[in-house]
Amino acid sequence: MKFKNVATAGAILVASAIALSGCASSTPEATASATPSAAAVDYSSLSGTITAGGSSAQAAWTTAFTAQAKGVTINYDKSQGSGGGVTNWTAGSYDFAGSDSPLTKDQQTAATLCGPNGAINLPIYLDGVAIVYNLAGVDKLNLSAETLAKIFSLAITTWNDPAIAAENPDAKLPATPITTVTRSDGSGTTKTFTNFLSQTAKDVWTYPADSAWPIAGTSAQKGTSGIVQAVGAGDGTIGYADHSAIGELKAASVSVKGKDFVAFSPEAVTSAFEAAASTTDTGIKGDLAQTVDFTAISGTEAYPIPLVSYGILCTTYKDAKQKELTTAYLGWIGSDVGQKVAAKNAGAAQIPEKLLTEITASLALVK
Repeated sequence: MKFKNVATAGAILVASAIALSGCASSTPEATASATPSAAAVDYSSLSGTITAGGSSAQAAWTTAFTAQAKGVTINYDKSQGSGGGVTNWTAGSYDFAGSDSPLTKDQQTAATLCGPNGAINLPIYLDGVAIVYNLAGVDKLNLSAETLAKIFSLAITTWNDPAIAAENPDAKLPATPITTVTRSDGSGTTKTFTNFLSQTAKDVWTYPADSAWPIAGTSAQKGTSGIVQAVGAGDGTIGYADHSAIGELKAASVSVKGKDFVAFSPEAVTSAFEAAASTTDTGIKGDLAQTVDFTAISGTEAYPIPLVSYGILCTTYKDAKQKELTTAYLGWIGSDVGQKVAAKNAGAAQIPEKLLTEITASLALVK
């Protein structure tokens, strides 16, 4: 990558990237901070094609990036979901994968396309798992982790169940049957949600965290879009999805211990992530996979189900050109500009600056 005319290029980059991504003029100008800056890179010198896929959330950046790097084409297949993205990347079809859960240690070392040093997970996008519902006459809903575990394990089957009523004393809950909507495909969102349930409601939810939904008898739908469509189409439905994708659907406020029900907001997600996340020691240099202790999230300022999405890439690339393009793109996502674009395009939360700095350092290790 070439570095030139940094001050002038930086000012143009910040303004134009945010404008081209649909950001309003109220977005403040970029200021000097510890956050890695896209201003240091001359993206106009890049050319080629990036092929990737996976988590639908990670389609938020492509237009804004290619507006800066006009010689670059990004083919990002968001229809694959996290599971399909990882599978295709492991098979060698992608330059990187987008996944709402990190690779397991076995997956990291088994990715033969990466050579002996394996793969790394970089947390580039932060949002929340929204509990979406469609219930006539109910515009606000509180649900604790324990009640959610009972609903999604099919132990609670009607909306006027005493457990739901106790958490919503002001709501007029009908006797409508509950239709529980879940993912039919492998999903990092499913893994995050089941991890949340297994940690915070373990007396009720007896299943481990998994990208595959563990219980038969639900309305199984492919992809985030499938869940959103199914919930929106029926009365009495409930499901889970990346908050950026829920559109006009209503989302419940969530609590871990039956109090301090918190509605989603980007600030509440960042607060929860800062309280509960820590970098996992996988033994691979530069890997930033996060372990989230959902039991550590509490209070009225923290949304209890943060969702972190990863860019997954090799530590060593066989093709130097693809390494240059991939690290430039992921580095841009992890910059001050990239994070503002995600906030405006997808309502994403802010990844802590310290972690963004670590992403830059990890990308510098890629060969």
